[in-house]
Amino acid sequence: MNSPVFEEYEPACDCPCGGCAEQRRLLAQGLPLRAGGHPAAHGARRVLVLATAAGVALGVTGAGAGEADADAARPALGTATAEGAAPTVVTAAVAEPDPATPQGASGPLHGRPSAGPSANHSVDTLRGISRADIINRAKRWVSAKVPYSMTKYWSDGYRQDCSGYVSMAWNLDGNEWTGSLSRFGTRIDRSDLQPGDILLFHNPKDPNKGSHVTIFGGWTDYTHDYFIAYEQTKPNTRAQSTPMAYWNNSASYVAYRYNGVTSGTGGSPADTPDETPAVAGFPGAKSFGPGADNAHVTRLGEMLVGRGGGRFYDVGPGPSWGEADRRATEAFQRAQGWRGAEADGLPGPDTWRHLVNGLGKDIPKAGAAGPGGTSARPAFPGTDRFRPGKSNSHVTRLGEQLVKRGYGRHYVSGPGPRWGEADRRNVEAFQRAQGWRGSAADGYPGPETWRRLFA
Repeated sequence: MNSPVFEEYEPACDCPCGGCAEQRRLLAQGLPLRAGGHPAAHGARRVLVLATAAGVALGVTGAGAGEADADAARPALGTATAEGAAPTVVTAAVAEPDPATPQGASGPLHGRPSAGPSANHSVDTLRGISRADIINRAKRWVSAKVPYSMTKYWSDGYRQDCSGYVSMAWNLDGNEWTGSLSRFGTRIDRSDLQPGDILLFHNPKDPNKGSHVTIFGGWTDYTHDYFIAYEQTKPNTRAQSTPMAYWNNSASYVAYRYNGVTSGTGGSPADTPDETPAVAGFPGAKSFGPGADNAHVTRLGEMLVGRGGGRFYDVGPGPSWGEADRRATEAFQRAQGWRGAEADGLPGPDTWRHLVNGLGKDIPKAGAAGPGGTSARPAFPGTDRFRPGKSNSHVTRLGEQLVKRGYGRHYVSGPGPRWGEADRRNVEAFQRAQGWRGSAADGYPGPETWRRLFA
């Protein structure tokens, strides 16, 4: 029987059909690293070769024996044979733990007649976009709860992984990945972060191990320990308070500002979802106050956080009006020198105009707030400071704050520098008072325990 002959074809760069789009993607992944190829593709090929070789070796083992003999000769999963590296390699490839952030390669918008970005893609002609529009676009996926996937594409054509999410929010003309996003931005210091900037960690040795990117949505805390992170992760898109710069690999994250960001705050009707308030106009007093629950409240809170009001929020701003919103608004109004009815904690047209346009003074830090102000919260010194046998000033400070907050009943004598069971039990009592259970209430302080204790 003759072997069938398959015709090789070169995909057209502008052809929108599924066959050409898939062939372009495969060709891009087949490029060597030095030519802009995706490192994950090379890793996948290495695993495939090893797995194939291992399969041949196992096949030879079972070829000359019956089923019982073959099962006896086959090594248990996770064990090495006397001769053989092959079975061990297969075990390692199959039993590898869940990869941290798998992602797709650079490519065109799904279903669009575009060749997409490449290693030589020009970044000099970027689409201009305001910070407000970046955040508004990011909120679309949060509202839709887009499921995470490195192979699927949302209805807007963007890939449903972390880098595809940023590509969408920045309104890029294709799907980028963590190894290429930096080409579209300028590196900045973390202290200069503003809403719409990103925090990017790219692991060049193995991009599918730890590489991740989030969109900065504003500080939630006056010490800049926490921020609102918009991110695409499992199981779906989310926005939540996150420690700077992330839960893990924090030191490896780099801040970038999109080179196409404009100074404007508004967006075009085509790019702004209907449910998102236009930031230029005051939405009216009825949008704020007890019982209010809408997107305008969220927007107000985000602007207040950006002007130094993060310390009033235990968690990030949300759509339901609360005491934190009132206190943060009042603090901003008082920072402008307003008093009486002008500083009642309810935003009016002047308060809104100052926040939207960046006018007036920021909310001062708690230590500079005048009489009744509290001192700035000390930075969390690390979990290793609070373990059996440890003795340092941080343990004393922790104990004194526990007593101050009413969680010192397990101390027989005053708090001291040496960590003991009394410290652990008092910390546990405080953690349980937050509603935490299990490992979250083990009596050992972490960053969130520290933040709430000294809030």
